[in-house]
Amino acid sequence: MTQEELIKELSKPEVIYTAMGIVAIRIIVWLLFANTIRKTLKLVAKENRLMTPNQSWLAAIPLVNIYWNFQVASRLRDSLINEFYDRKIAVEENPTFRKGSLYAWIYLATNIPLPLSISGVLIIMHFVTLANYWFEINANRRILEEHNKFREKEVIVDHEN
Repeated sequence: MTQEELIKELSKPEVIYTAMGIVAIRIIVWLLFANTIRKTLKLVAKENRLMTPNQSWLAAIPLVNIYWNFQVASRLRDSLINEFYDRKIAVEENPTFRKGSLYAWIYLATNIPLPLSISGVLIIMHFVTLANYWFEINANRRILEEHNKFREKEVIVDHEN
């Protein structure tokens, strides 16, 4: 296939619409992921945060997120460590960092032009690591929410006595 034939084939409307659909779905997934990070950070006291909740939206911006995923992995970890320490909640060391770093490195690798066979494997690994990282962030968010509910019940009991 010549270069002109390839350009003609890739210029077909169905190919363009499919590509646009994939990009749109990818951005929607990133927005939902960033929203989970934002919700988690909103549960962390301001003095314990190393990034603001609104900075999580940078994880949904294409190209910027290549760098920002590394920042989220370390800043979210440090924010959670600070918050869990203040609340005296025993959790694993470096919460979310291992999975976040792995996700960031694999996502970086998916943006390097590589042979299709390697890129295909990396894309699958990207989605698996994204899901694992997302679930871990969500689990930590639920721990903070449950602790907030527990503290609210404690305050109500104290006021009744």
